[in-house]
Amino acid sequence: MDNFHKILKQISASFVSLNRAAALALLLLATGCGIHTAPFTDAEGRMIPGSIASMETLAIGGVQQSVWFRGVSQANPILILLHGGPGISESTLFRHFNPALEQHFLVVYWEQRGAGRSYHADIPPASMTIGRFVSDLDELVAQVTRRFGQDKVVLLGHSWGSALGAIYTARHPQKVAAYVGVAQIADMPHGDQLSYGFALAEAKRRGNTEAVSELEEIGPPPYSPIDERLAVGNWVERFGGVFHASLSTGKLIWAALGTDEANLIDLVKFGQGNRFSLELLDPEISRLDLTQQYRSFDVPIFFLLGRYDRHVPAELAARYFDTITAPCKQLVWFEQSAHNPPFEEPDKFNQLLTGQVLPLVQGRASCPKPMLKGP
Repeated sequence: MDNFHKILKQISASFVSLNRAAALALLLLATGCGIHTAPFTDAEGRMIPGSIASMETLAIGGVQQSVWFRGVSQANPILILLHGGPGISESTLFRHFNPALEQHFLVVYWEQRGAGRSYHADIPPASMTIGRFVSDLDELVAQVTRRFGQDKVVLLGHSWGSALGAIYTARHPQKVAAYVGVAQIADMPHGDQLSYGFALAEAKRRGNTEAVSELEEIGPPPYSPIDERLAVGNWVERFGGVFHASLSTGKLIWAALGTDEANLIDLVKFGQGNRFSLELLDPEISRLDLTQQYRSFDVPIFFLLGRYDRHVPAELAARYFDTITAPCKQLVWFEQSAHNPPFEEPDKFNQLLTGQVLPLVQGRASCPKPMLKGP
């Protein structure tokens, strides 16, 4: 979603032409009025007993963080969503594209420190480290398992969230029933090199002189300042390495704003949190290589990869998968997706979570014979 800031400027510019009445309505909307998450009800409109639909603020790691709970039954397995970015809250996107998960899991939508409504200008910059985020996740796991009387959680990490999820799962396997890595990070320095190479090669193949000029001026990674990463990411997106087919950052933003849980203030906080988080975490994330330290897992592992992903190159995740040892593991290719399988192929994504991951964590299916370490 590196094209966010350009789209935000376009949206903001369009507001100038609105009349005063419309502008006042938007101002009232932006104050947070109307934000809610709908309860689960039966055919007569009565709330389903044992369900939960709650938007809350929890103290995690000394910072107030936004956490939503949704599920038709609080007894269902807990699924914690670890969004991408860093600093890109995807809660409303999962609500829009993947609400079917709430029928089978107790879904925990966590906006990490510095993201979405968990962005505050007074967050200590020194706290924006991978280590602190892993500790935040551990606190969240402790709070939700204690509250709902469960021992373990299912972790689903997307993009940056997949780094957080893999690290946590390797360190705390006794607290994790299964780990699902979507657009899984493996070796960030190598991945950045491949992304840049893809963008430059595509620019030349398409005869896009503007892209060639900008990319050659930036040069290959590492990037400094962060605007260089954003610029390269913009070209990767434009050349089909972030979304396959018709999806785009703009369409995702409008989908998010169409949910009950978001309004214009979320759009503003999205931009603030994304920039804040990227600037502070990128120096550490850009050096991250999970393949050297995190190969052994004591829980079932799933990798869900988009065939056309060049933003976090899927080929590196596939190589990483081959080196992993786990009680059981599965790699699933999403043939019509790039970096965003949950939103590009939501039906297939939902079915995989409910048809394969869920039976495993509920004990209705067993792991096949443990797979040996790959080459």
